[in-house]
Parts: sequence; C-alpha cells; structure tokens
Amino acid sequence: MPARLGIERQARSSRIIAWVGVMMLCLRFWNGSGYIKYMVIFSRFDKMISRVIIRLLLLAMMVTPGLLAAAPRTEPVLLVFGDSLVAGYGLETGESFPDELGRALTGEGRDVTIINGGVSGDTTAGGASRIDWALADRPDAVIVVIGGNDALRGLSPDAMAENLDTILGTVQRDGLPLLFAGMKAPGNMGADFGRDFDNAFADALKKAKLRARATDGTVIFYPFFLEGVALEPTLNQDDGIHPNPAGVAEITRRILPSVRQLLDAAVMKTF
Repeated sequence: MPARLGIERQARSSRIIAWVGVMMLCLRFWNGSGYIKYMVIFSRFDKMISRVIIRLLLLAMMVTPGLLAAAPRTEPVLLVFGDSLVAGYGLETGESFPDELGRALTGEGRDVTIINGGVSGDTTAGGASRIDWALADRPDAVIVVIGGNDALRGLSPDAMAENLDTILGTVQRDGLPLLFAGMKAPGNMGADFGRDFDNAFADALKKAKLRARATDGTVIFYPFFLEGVALEPTLNQDDGIHPNPAGVAEITRRILPSVRQLLDAAVMKTF
C-alpha cells in the first residue's frame, strides 16, 4: 500500500478511537435534564471508567501526531508520466492532456489532483532513469505514455522493452494501479521495426500483468494513445505528430473510460 494511503487509514482509525472516547464521556456525564455537567467521581467503578476514557483519548492523539492540526488529503492523486504527448509540446498553458483530463474528470464530479510528469523529447531510457523521482510525489495511480521518441529515432526495440519493464515495475513496486498506453511506430520505419516495436510493448505488458496477478494489483492497457488522432490533419499541429487542442480533447474522450477504471481501483485500495 502507498505510504500516504497507510497514513490516511491510520488517521481514520485514530478519529474513530477519539469519537468513541467522546461518546463514552458524554454518556458518562449526561444527566436527565438534557445537558452535560461536571460531576465528581467517587466510586471505584466510576474511576475505572474515567481512566478508560482518558486512555482512549490519549491513544487517539498518539496514533497520529498532528491529526488535529492538518486533515489528511482525501482526493486521489494521479500522475501522468511520459514524453511530449503528456508535457503538451506546442500547446498553450492549460491545453495539455493532463489539463484536459482534469477538466473532464471535474465535469463528472470527480475531485482528482493530476501531476503532469511529461518531458518533451524523453525516451523510454530517460523515463526509466527518472521514474523513481516522479513517484516521490506519492501518487495514488499512474498513467504511462512513452515510447514515441524511441520509434522516431529508430532506437532498439529490445532496449525499449527493458526500459518499459523498468518503468512499469517501479510503479508496481509501490503497489500503484497502472494505466499503460501503447504507441505505434511510423510506417516509414519498415514492417520489421514496426513488428519488433509492437512486441516490445507486448512483452512489457505481459510482465506487468504477471506482477499484478501475483500482488492483486491493477494493470489496464490502452493499446494506442493516439487512437483516432494520428494522421488526422485537423487534430494535429503542423508537424503532423503532436495533437492540437482538438486532438487532445479527442484523446481524452477516448481514454476516459479507462481512466475511470484506474481511479476506481485507486479508491478501492484505500479500504
């Protein structure tokens, strides 16, 4: 379980203990005229009850120091990790995929904090080297969108498979629900490269699912992040690679059901 969710569960337990103590205190000092007043406890039984109440209240304060000073964050935190398709290359501030996704979720009444973990130009090797750093923000779920630059640069699909496995394995190490978005190699890279590229994603996905099965984790695969947008001139910028705002909106619309499933899994892990 993620550390922050464990702390929130501990805080919830301490609040229950505190409320039990308060309710016992109210019952102990409640008189028939409908108000609470101070009473001097004389009997041995009354003294024992009072000690139990005091210990319960002290335990509540000890379990989570600072509980009264700061309430735990309740909305899930979603990290979107990837390259320029996540960072929002060529777009204005507020037009990136994480921004559009956040607006779509808010429109459905979901309170979600979204972290944009995109770095333009990043490859799977770069992603593998920084995934630990990205997870330092302690998200509750992660979307991974990376690999397009490996294809554009003609990098080794075998190395990409290892890098993807490192990224996904690191996310799963922390017990986080995962949405893994696939990519496709451009047709001009040749059929053999395209096949090997697809196999790299398939291999990484297979290993991630095996880990999830062993740990009762969640792995959701979205086959092609640019589905319905790639090669559509009206949905892409002048470079023909990066989506424009309309393209980002279409990506969000298509992937939203998978994101809902991911967030539901993240919420279930808190119980």
